[in-house]
Amino acid sequence: MNMKLELYGASRDFSKESFIIFNLKEKSTIKELRVAIINFIEENFQNNENYKKIVNSSAFCSDKDEIVNDNYKISNNEKVGIIPPIGGG
Repeated sequence: MNMKLELYGASRDFSKESFIIFNLKEKSTIKELRVAIINFIEENFQNNENYKKIVNSSAFCSDKDEIVNDNYKISNNEKVGIIPPIGGG
């Protein structure tokens, strides 16, 4: 399934666009999305550890603007936002 990851804050450096499209298996979770983003960073940014830290410390929100946990199941064509911490926290 395709899903659109909307980039906010420091994560905007992950792409020239304000989003990245990921192709995930059906009913993937936010935890599985984090792994896909880390793999994307490894492939595109030579294992940039700072970017990986951003992913691991970020919150995610559904297309209903609700913060979701790592067990949240993503539906097909859903937009999910990555919200990095501001000011290191």
